[in-house]
Amino acid sequence: MNAPREFSGIAPRPVPAAMLEALLERFGSRCTTALAVREQHGRDESPFDVAPPEAVVFAETNEEVAEVLALADEHRVPVIPYGAGTSLEGHLLAVQGGISLDLSRMNRILQIHAEDLTVTVQAGVTRNQLNAELRHLGLFFPIDPGADATLGGMSATRASGTNAVRYGTMRENVLGLTVATPHGRLIRTGSRARKSSAGYDLTRLYVGSEGTLGAICEVTLRLYPLPEAVSAAVCSFPTIDAAVRTTIAIIQMGVPIARCELLDAHAVRAVNRHDKLTLTESPMLLMEFHGSTASVQEQAATVQDLASEMGGTDFQWATTPEERTRLWTARHHAYLSALQMRPGCRSVTTDTCVPISRLAESINESVLEVEASGLPYFIVGHVGDGNFHLGYLIDPAQPQERELAERLSAQMVARAIRLEGTCTGEHGIGLHKQDFLLEEAGAGTIDQMRVLKSALDPHNIMNPGKIFPLR
Repeated sequence: MNAPREFSGIAPRPVPAAMLEALLERFGSRCTTALAVREQHGRDESPFDVAPPEAVVFAETNEEVAEVLALADEHRVPVIPYGAGTSLEGHLLAVQGGISLDLSRMNRILQIHAEDLTVTVQAGVTRNQLNAELRHLGLFFPIDPGADATLGGMSATRASGTNAVRYGTMRENVLGLTVATPHGRLIRTGSRARKSSAGYDLTRLYVGSEGTLGAICEVTLRLYPLPEAVSAAVCSFPTIDAAVRTTIAIIQMGVPIARCELLDAHAVRAVNRHDKLTLTESPMLLMEFHGSTASVQEQAATVQDLASEMGGTDFQWATTPEERTRLWTARHHAYLSALQMRPGCRSVTTDTCVPISRLAESINESVLEVEASGLPYFIVGHVGDGNFHLGYLIDPAQPQERELAERLSAQMVARAIRLEGTCTGEHGIGLHKQDFLLEEAGAGTIDQMRVLKSALDPHNIMNPGKIFPLR
């Protein structure tokens, strides 16, 4: 599958021999042109096939990142920051050639301030690594996009995930950054203070910039105490509509639920096979409650009553850490589990987010359209905050299936925008959703984004071709 047509006519910018020699001299074996490594860094979970970068550099310090960017700026060579490679929208693809700058070795936890509930980490630290370190302090970092992504990558894509309904997204939980600019300078944005009125909010500018304005090197994050009590539950429903309307009722009643995840019957069937579970193969809500023992019991009882009114059955509780881990591991495997339901397929995955009151309408109409098409699909969603993902499972050897999936995706996104939502709740724009961003934000807003991009990255070396065409 090729990248969108608007990129096919852009000639790659080759890495000059002088720059490659300088990188090899400076980084030695940490700079490589080996095809296997380049291909690994030139592929993500998107449905696009693009030529890999010309070289991969593994940085280990902030100063090394800055050195690479200064050299790239001098030679006008594209640089694509790389974390764990779990992007779904083509963020990592070298559509204009250049080098992949791998920050995964920058994986030190620099400072934990338990008394202030903050931590500063290098960009290559993963969320699981951080939480393993925090556990003995009675703290945790709640943002959970499913994949064991790096915190630098999660910041760059403004990630969220299963806990967002209670704890927010990366936008709310990043306090400050250290960023290497395209000119090779290191700057600091924000601080450990919980609020500030000091100048432009550059932290929020870089969070969600998808590597197009600079390379995030360090991240300062909010932390949270581990809850006194945690309980998880699954509940099956006769229809997706019943499950979604239960979710809407939970949120509108103000129940402080920590997680509320939807899996349709196809997704449940997939995780049953993959994780050897025996869940009822019908639409299901997977929920989690945090708080004191009494508050968790109260929340759970309220939700069970609401679910019963909507036809919810087979309420099952998971109160031990082992039971909860098994359920959430299965949920996090849903994407890969669904791919195994159609061997050799690839997924065109679309996520939208709408106001919670319009969620049922958005999902129901999307389901009707894909059912009528006959294309295999699955749905999972962080429905507690109005966000859901629909994956169209296509045969890569059948171009007509890709075209059908893209048409269905466009209809789904158009619906979300019409319902005053967004074309992407958490995946980002990358390559795949540029036309949708224009539809959502408008030409004037995109022009302002271009002004910012041109001012901060005048030679367009930072992950070029992503979010919007420069011209």
